[in-house]
Amino acid sequence: MTTESDITPTPADRHHPLLKLALELGPLLIFFFANLRGQWLVERFPALSELGGPLFVATGLFMAATILSLVVSKIVLGHLPIMPFVSGIVVVIFGSLSIWLQNETFIKMKPTIVNALFGVALLGGLAFGRSLLGYVFNAAFQLDAEGWRKLTIRWGIFFLFLAVLNEVVWRNFSDDTWVAFKVWGTMPITIIFTLAQMPLVLKHSINLETDGEK
Repeated sequence: MTTESDITPTPADRHHPLLKLALELGPLLIFFFANLRGQWLVERFPALSELGGPLFVATGLFMAATILSLVVSKIVLGHLPIMPFVSGIVVVIFGSLSIWLQNETFIKMKPTIVNALFGVALLGGLAFGRSLLGYVFNAAFQLDAEGWRKLTIRWGIFFLFLAVLNEVVWRNFSDDTWVAFKVWGTMPITIIFTLAQMPLVLKHSINLETDGEK
């Protein structure tokens, strides 16, 4: 099994941008709608009742969709992007614990664990003089050393912020609110944050081909 850095899209990534987006967002959408229509799904497919309530049904389908997306990514794109891969492992482990123990806490803490893991990894890497952003950031650009350092710090802090935010939401609001926030809240926040980094990216971008000709 091979994984690749998300920093430079492969030719397959560039040829299948919509598929790549669907593979990343598809499981989350299935999780949202399965939780929303959990009772309806159980009525249509009684076997799902063995999983438990709506959130557990949604968790089971979320796990299945996540595994399927990784398999399709490996077959079609030729590699497993590191961030979805790590997230998928946590989904399977914590999702299985949630269903087995009938305890919603495990699946609710999954975003906290994943975001905290990436945040600590990014900031910890800088402490050892290495920028690990290439393993968690999906973009087709090159930055100078100072640019990578600044962007890594910002993304590291942002991941930790998402971890704390998830804890606040799931501990203080209903299951439906948490699921809706996980799908419709986290993504817009991430997009806004990403766009806010563009001035820094443009300022520190380098052209390797041009530099190589000098």
